[in-house]
Amino acid sequence: MNPAPLSIGFSPCPNDTHIFYALVHGLVSLEGIALSEPVLADVEQLNRWAMQGRLDVTKLSFHALGHLLDDYVLLTAGAALGRGCGPLLITADASFRVDEKSCIAIPGAYTTAALLLRLFAPEVSRTVVMRFDEIMAAVQKGTVDAGVIIHEGRFTYREQGLFCLQDLGLWWEEETGFPLPLGCIAARASLPARVQREVNQGIRKSLQWIRHHPDGGREYIRKHAQELDDQVLASHIDLYVNDFSLQLGDEGIGAVQELLHRGRKQGLFPEEGKLRWVG
Repeated sequence: MNPAPLSIGFSPCPNDTHIFYALVHGLVSLEGIALSEPVLADVEQLNRWAMQGRLDVTKLSFHALGHLLDDYVLLTAGAALGRGCGPLLITADASFRVDEKSCIAIPGAYTTAALLLRLFAPEVSRTVVMRFDEIMAAVQKGTVDAGVIIHEGRFTYREQGLFCLQDLGLWWEEETGFPLPLGCIAARASLPARVQREVNQGIRKSLQWIRHHPDGGREYIRKHAQELDDQVLASHIDLYVNDFSLQLGDEGIGAVQELLHRGRKQGLFPEEGKLRWVG
């Protein structure tokens, strides 16, 4: 009897649909493993589903991974990690300064963006969780004092008359010397090690395929993207998909460990749990 297909989920953002296109369209294969129809959902929804153990293989914010170290293992392919790619803290008033009274919108309680805000400005206690694509409008309307934006927003906020108070990724890089870990692909820890390795290799092969066929997934990527401008889509992919997406390597793993360590020091993660990864 063939094993049941593995359930898999990732975000509709261009970096994920770019990476997974070949894998979910059968252009690269997994030896002896079938995948179910992929579930595409906002990363915060995927984070929350992972808390419920819903998916076998899933995109996660590294923040969420810090709460799930007993349940999921980190795959070293498919991650969003790099330099110059961090969330931005934006406002409608260039003279605004963050303090303990500030009300700031975040794109999900378990996003890495939310974690970075806590590390950067621990005095902030008033946050409002919003969908990432609703934050700029809320800042414009004055519903919140400021907001942390991710994804395509970092390319378009100036067009909305908004100002960047702090590039949180740049702050992280200057503070730690590491590239910024944003999101990863994780596999259920209870899966056999062979299955974890095969899925990891399949994701790597999928990215290698689209690097050799750069136009292959264009319509699939556009179908799921929030922003349809070709230049914005290309900039998004170029920013979030890099050599760390093929293989985290020692530097990438070190960056993840540093993020988890700092989160623990702030009391944001459970003390127990050890990072495990599939090479």
